[in-house]
Amino acid sequence: MKIVILSTSPYGTLGHHLPSLFQCKDIEIAQVIVAPGLVASKGKRYKRLLKKIMKIGVLGAMNGVKMRKWYTEDIKQYTSIPDAEAFCKEHNIPFARTTSTNSKETQELFARSGAEIGLSLGNGYITQKVFTIPKYGMLNIHHELLPQYQNAQSIIWEIYNGSKDSGYTIHKINKEIDKGEILFQEKVSIVFRETLADTVAFNYARLFDASAKGLVTMLSRFDEYYTNAKPQGKGTSYTTPSYVQFLKIQQQFKKLKG
Repeated sequence: MKIVILSTSPYGTLGHHLPSLFQCKDIEIAQVIVAPGLVASKGKRYKRLLKKIMKIGVLGAMNGVKMRKWYTEDIKQYTSIPDAEAFCKEHNIPFARTTSTNSKETQELFARSGAEIGLSLGNGYITQKVFTIPKYGMLNIHHELLPQYQNAQSIIWEIYNGSKDSGYTIHKINKEIDKGEILFQEKVSIVFRETLADTVAFNYARLFDASAKGLVTMLSRFDEYYTNAKPQGKGTSYTTPSYVQFLKIQQQFKKLKG
């Protein structure tokens, strides 16, 4: 199986999953591409930010900034996330940076790679001009169970809903975010730590480790999983929690932790 990988960062999911993909004898990594997401004008960025703040409130937005560290820096104490660019150079894997996720450069690299499947490992919106280039399209890893937690940040919304389970989903990419057909899914129980922040970081790292193994398993038996892909059906979409929702998350955390 010849693959092309697209990400917005050489770290995160890409940096973590790349060694596992490289070690799999059933996979040939034809190209790795790192590109920033869509760059909106200042006016559009401010308008989008204002709209979000109006929805979740100023305190919710401030909490969102605080929580970002849980999903980036804090998880590094629980799992290894190397620099994908350095890894590619060390192992002679074609690596390139382009101006944006959906740019002509990205499209050309996808086409030249000759890959049968594309992998999205940490991206925002990917256009049809990109995800339809590989023979079998593109797949995304969403570190949550779909369709229950579309567009959701991992761990916190399960806790909000009183659940002790999280998980990840490997699904096809289509025109709608996190709504493509599901190829592979695994439930992962939440291990409760002393604090909410540490619980999120620790379990997000566990989801990374689990999804790396699941991705290799799925690609090694790709025909089987691709043929049996299932539509999601009706789902629930989430965003950054408001301050009131965050208070409920804290309350539920204390209750579930026991």
